[in-house]
This record gives sequence, structure tokens and C-alpha cells, in this order.
Amino acid sequence: MFLPFRTNVYPRRTPYVNYALIAVNVIVFLLEFGHHPRTGQLAFRPWVDQFVLVARISPWWTYITYAFLHHDIWHIVFNMFFLYLFGRNVNDKLGSYGFLAFYLVGAAASGLGQVLLHPYPPVPTLGASGAVAAVTGAYLVLFPQSLLTIVYWFFFIGMIEVPALYFIIIKMILLDNVLARTQGTIAYDAHLAGYAYGIIITLLLLMTRLTSGSHFDLWSMIKRWNRRRGYRDAVAAGYDPFGHTGTRKRVEAREIRSPATDTHKQGRIDQLRNAISQRIDQRNLPAAADLYVELLELDRGQVLPRQQLLDIGNQLASGRRPTEAAHAYEQFLSQYGTAQYSEQVELMLGILYSRYLHNSGRAIEHLRKAVERLSDPGQLKMCREELAKLGA
Repeated sequence: MFLPFRTNVYPRRTPYVNYALIAVNVIVFLLEFGHHPRTGQLAFRPWVDQFVLVARISPWWTYITYAFLHHDIWHIVFNMFFLYLFGRNVNDKLGSYGFLAFYLVGAAASGLGQVLLHPYPPVPTLGASGAVAAVTGAYLVLFPQSLLTIVYWFFFIGMIEVPALYFIIIKMILLDNVLARTQGTIAYDAHLAGYAYGIIITLLLLMTRLTSGSHFDLWSMIKRWNRRRGYRDAVAAGYDPFGHTGTRKRVEAREIRSPATDTHKQGRIDQLRNAISQRIDQRNLPAAADLYVELLELDRGQVLPRQQLLDIGNQLASGRRPTEAAHAYEQFLSQYGTAQYSEQVELMLGILYSRYLHNSGRAIEHLRKAVERLSDPGQLKMCREELAKLGA
């Protein structure tokens, strides 16, 4: 079992509306139940039936009121826990009024999804799960690269950190609501409608700039992916980013530059370097690597501090991005060639050029330097085997 209990993103302002929604849900829950006059057991009070959502029967206001009612203690505990976990940062991002409107419309959208997909038989629906799913979908869009600390237990208990993007999509949406549709009392389609509403509406808010974006949100990730795709297409078509295109074009490029353009570019470079440092401090290397690639698109001469450059090179290599990894490693050797681990970097560069970039000349050059300095028997063996494959 997996349970997220902490995120590495903290709100800048107190999320009063999120706390107020949690308080209202708890108060309503405490008012829902009373003792049955005949059995003496706890049961819903008669007024509750007027506020649950029933397809084709309930009045319009129940598309919101149903989200403040809960079936039992565990129902409200889990809903309020996830609202607390994800809602604080979404509240901070959207503002108090924006978040309140987003939450209430999310509740209505998830209820509508449940009613449209399950009109017969008219089963009562209640619970904040759909509205919380909408908030979780918004968190996915706004903070996809944040890290969630996950507690897991099977035969033993442990903790891991997972990017929010993967955990929410794979675990909370796919596994919990698409593949695990076994319990008839759970409104899976209300959850899915909530997620869809939260993701789509938040993306639209970012695209139209009604909500301020950041370099780390999903819309920025999509734009970066599109730029990288365009770059790969250009390279595949024969474009050489290191080559020269002629004196005339270089002169024209200098003519159209302006101090304002240079200032804007330098500001963007500084912003990216600060963001890379922040992501590395948060141990979010995949995000730091993406930022490094974007930094290179602005200025391929930018050099990061030694350990940052090494960590990012390793991340790019493990992420099957050999071109970018090779550039990071080459920068490391040119700036920090006598530093610790430089012989391992030579080995990694040789393997990248040999196996992935198909540049045997550069591969042999780096592997020969590595074999002279490596002391680890396993690494030496790997290096010599690679040289043998290249016929060197």
C-alpha cells in the first residue's frame, strides 16, 4: 500500500479557504448522525436525504451540497487528508476567491460526470472525493515536478520520494480509479470527472495566463518538450548547431540584437541557473536536467558548479539522453578535468560516444584517457572491453 503524506512544496501564504473547507466538512459530518429512535445506533439524520445527489431526482443545489456529506469516519478522514495535502498549494496559487470557485465548480463537475454516466438506477451519491480529485488534478498541473514523500508497507515499511506527476497519474488515477473498479459503492466516475475538470481547467488558466505560471508547471513542461522535439527534427534534417552558416547571416544576427534583448536573455539565464540549484537542493534531478537542457538552448557556454554538472550529467545519461549527457560531461572535463571522478567521466563519455552517438574517434580518445587513470578493476575491465570492440 502507498500513502503520500508530505510534499516538498510549501504555500507562501496561509491557505485560509482550504482550511475553512476542511472545517466545514468536519462540522457537517458531526451534524449528520444521530441515534436511531428504535435501534439506538448511529444513523443519518432525516435532513441529510435532502442534500445528497440522486440522478434525475435531486434539485440543482445538491450538485454542491453532496460534496459536504460523508458516509463514515474513514470516508471523511481520507478526503480531508488529501484536501489538506494538495489543497494548500492550489489555494496559494489560485488565491482565496479563485480557489473557492474552483472547488465548488469541481464538486458540481464531478457530480455531473457521475450522473451522466450512471443515470440508472438512481443511487444516492455523497462525499468530497470528486472535488478533492479536482484539486489533485490542479496540483498535478501546477506542481508536476514536486516530490511527494510516500509511505509504503507490504512485508516491511519504508519511505520513498516520487515526482507528483507520476504518482498522481499512475497510482491515484490509473490504478485507483481505472483498473480497480471493483467496489460498487465507490463513485469512480465522479473521481475521474473531477480529475479531468481539474487538469483541463488549470491548463486553460495557465494557457490564457489567467493564473500565473512558473517554469515548473505542466504547461511549461509541454512547451519545453515541443521545443526539444523541434530541435531533434532540425538535427535530423541536417542542421548543425555548432556549425557556421555564413558571414552574412552572422552579421545580420548581430545587427538585430539590442541591449534589451541581451538583458532579457541574461535575466532568463540567471533565472534558470537559480531554478537548477533549487531543484538539485530538492533532490529533483529529472527537473534539474530539463532546466539544464533549456539553459543550453539559450547559451551552450553556460557552466554549472562541479557537483551540479556531474549530477546532471549522470541524470541525463541514466535518462537515455546521450547527446545532452555528453555535452554535460565534456563541460565537466573542460572545467574540472583534474577533479575527483574525472576518470569515471572519461569512461562514461567513451561509452556514450561508442554505444549511442556512434562516434568511434571520440570514444577511443576518452576511453584511452580513462584506462590510464582508472583503479577500479570492474571499470578497467569495462573500459578495455569497449576499446576492444572499437578495435583500439
